[in-house]
Amino acid sequence: MSEDKAIWPPIDPISAGLHGSCPRCGEGKLFSGFLTVGKRCYNCGLDYSFADAGDGPAVFVILIVGFVVVGLALWMEVTFSPPLWLHFMLWIPLALVLCLTALRLIKGVLITLQYSRKAAEGRLDSNQ
Repeated sequence: MSEDKAIWPPIDPISAGLHGSCPRCGEGKLFSGFLTVGKRCYNCGLDYSFADAGDGPAVFVILIVGFVVVGLALWMEVTFSPPLWLHFMLWIPLALVLCLTALRLIKGVLITLQYSRKAAEGRLDSNQ
């Protein structure tokens, strides 16, 4: 990631990530598809080649959505004792919708935080 030569207004990385906006200007789109990061910002020209969220978003989604869905399923089982087919009809679609929604949001936030904190791959100091 090279240093910015132009002066850009400070952008809140959380807000930009949740909206899927460019982490530098806040105007361009971060994603070219549902989860595919674009090549560059159409507004400021920022190259998105630095953007690599890895498996981080998936881990957060699994933990958060799993906690919510399993907690609700356990509460419903203890309170109402519905048949098993009803559990499947309720919790599988809910888990799919929450996972797909949260995955895009969390991936956007992690990429914008990566840019704002200038996070990069770890390197060994060669000046020793």
